[in-house]
Amino acid sequence: MPGTPPVSFFVQCLVDAMYPEVGHAMLRLFEHLDIGVNIPLEQTCCGQPAFNSGYRRDAEAAAKHFIRTFESAAAIVSTSGSCVDMVRHQYPVLFRDDPQWLERARRVGAKTFELTQYLVDVKGVTDIGARYAARVTYHDSCHLSRNLGVARQPRELISQVRGVDFIEMDQPQRCCGFGGTFSVKYPEISTAILDDKIDQILATGADTVVGCDISCLMNIEGRLKRRKIPVTVMHISELLTRSFLSTRTDSSKETV
Repeated sequence: MPGTPPVSFFVQCLVDAMYPEVGHAMLRLFEHLDIGVNIPLEQTCCGQPAFNSGYRRDAEAAAKHFIRTFESAAAIVSTSGSCVDMVRHQYPVLFRDDPQWLERARRVGAKTFELTQYLVDVKGVTDIGARYAARVTYHDSCHLSRNLGVARQPRELISQVRGVDFIEMDQPQRCCGFGGTFSVKYPEISTAILDDKIDQILATGADTVVGCDISCLMNIEGRLKRRKIPVTVMHISELLTRSFLSTRTDSSKETV
């Protein structure tokens, strides 16, 4: 949107290393909405894996680097709710005994948003002008829905996509069983939780499952493939940029 400072794109590690198409989709989406984007090349991991594994010193070093990198940004947007939760809620835990860094962490956390949260709550955008003909269900990621309270926003965006038949799971908020290192340390428990989630997806009759965290979606997609179930898994940024409707009067602009 012209005249406003660009947002800074906080790139989740999994997006950077394994699912760059999710990041590319967010950039196309913001370009479509005339929202400028800055990508700090010096950014690294936010420290969440180290923090969750008990390596607080390593997590603190990563957090300090993140704060230094992003504290001059007007707004920080990520395609990962769990990473945003780390910055917003766990950085203050890391720095609770260091008043100077605690204040810096709080200032950065206050302007860090998950993608759908930023679009709906900050920009007031719910209709992107997208089209996708499919029967879609939505998975609520744990950190996103429980810690950030983001559940309404992605649903408002999905409901405005032309051609989508949106069907809720019976318990969309149930965990997918990933939990980062939890799925590695406790694979049997993780798989049992994941199979319950898969059964929830199948019960809707959906041919596409959408979510806001690629970590959850990676887990769900892997199990669907192992069970040879033909359900498409898609990050919400990909859904919203799958097809844009031509809503501009400037004919020189092409829709994605």
